[in-house]
Amino acid sequence: MGTTWGQGWRTALKGCGKHGAAYRWLPLAAVTICAPVHAQSSVTIYGRLNTSIEYSRASTATDGTALGGIGRLTNNRSVFGMRGEEGLGGSLKAIWQIESNLSLDNGTGQIAGRNSRVGLTGRYGTFFMGHWTTPYTEATMEYDPYYPTTAGYMALISNGAASSTDNVQDPSSFDRRQKNIVQYRSPEWNGLRAGAGWGLPEEKLTTPRNPALYSFAATYDRGPLNVALAYELHQHYQTAGRNDDAVKVGVSYQFPTTKIAAVYERLHYRTATGDLTRSGYYTSVVQKLGPGSIRLGFTLASNGAGNAKETVGFISSGADTGATQITIGYDYPLSKRTALFTYYSRINNKKNAIYDFAINGLGVSAGADPQTFALGMRHYF
Repeated sequence: MGTTWGQGWRTALKGCGKHGAAYRWLPLAAVTICAPVHAQSSVTIYGRLNTSIEYSRASTATDGTALGGIGRLTNNRSVFGMRGEEGLGGSLKAIWQIESNLSLDNGTGQIAGRNSRVGLTGRYGTFFMGHWTTPYTEATMEYDPYYPTTAGYMALISNGAASSTDNVQDPSSFDRRQKNIVQYRSPEWNGLRAGAGWGLPEEKLTTPRNPALYSFAATYDRGPLNVALAYELHQHYQTAGRNDDAVKVGVSYQFPTTKIAAVYERLHYRTATGDLTRSGYYTSVVQKLGPGSIRLGFTLASNGAGNAKETVGFISSGADTGATQITIGYDYPLSKRTALFTYYSRINNKKNAIYDFAINGLGVSAGADPQTFALGMRHYF
């Protein structure tokens, strides 16, 4: 989505500048930008505004505490961004993007707080540097019809969501936008693509354990079938000399009026006291009904296993540390860019589990079951 600058705008002021270069005027919100034209290029403004009215509550926890209910206006990762490219000859192009957070509920935001990069793309693929979601995260994010909202599958799959993090700010989540990352995306070949990312070990200067991230994914996307395989390694995140890793496989299939998807994931943390593992399962169904669609998601997190004594994110080892999440809702499009939606989502924690919504969490205690009912609106531009 977006409005492309430099396509259809008038070229004017020949002789502007000491070398007499042609200049292009690009009006935006009553601001005029005078930029030199050296090669064919374009800039696109785009965004997503996504917010909802929610009533959220949690049941009584194992220790007897209860949060009660609350009405709230929640932001579902609204964004404002600009991206562009410049032809450099042949198939080679320079590419860039600056994507910022917007919070419609309270008016806050952060420039370049989301996917932002500069790089090159051509017949041999795309190489870029910046602040971007990892290949592991991107491999299956479109399988979840509620990504990214309060009801998103990140609550159980990938052990929460790290919206913006370096190697040590969030050492538990495998659903992450990584700072200081270098990435490569291969060209498409008969439906096959691959991606790799390296989160540079910049924290070595302040963190003796020298943490770094390595993320890989391969996808097959041909016709109605999509298959994804992803692996990510977190070097020295929990303690020096030990690495965490995660592997997941996903598949989705688009029927004429129905889309189904499934994901299996295994997380393995290596802490100072031992090992901690956990498996997660996710499935979704999107069924067209009338002008809109019914959307159903179900997630299962097994009990944590291993001899580690630490709790990592939402995960700990032992009996009754698993959970399930079920979400059902309806999406009603008003146009190609605007939709109304409603959903109900509930996480059912076992008595020793502390899973919470990954976005707009409630802060639950062990055994409490967070749930939310939402009425929202989403618009792309």
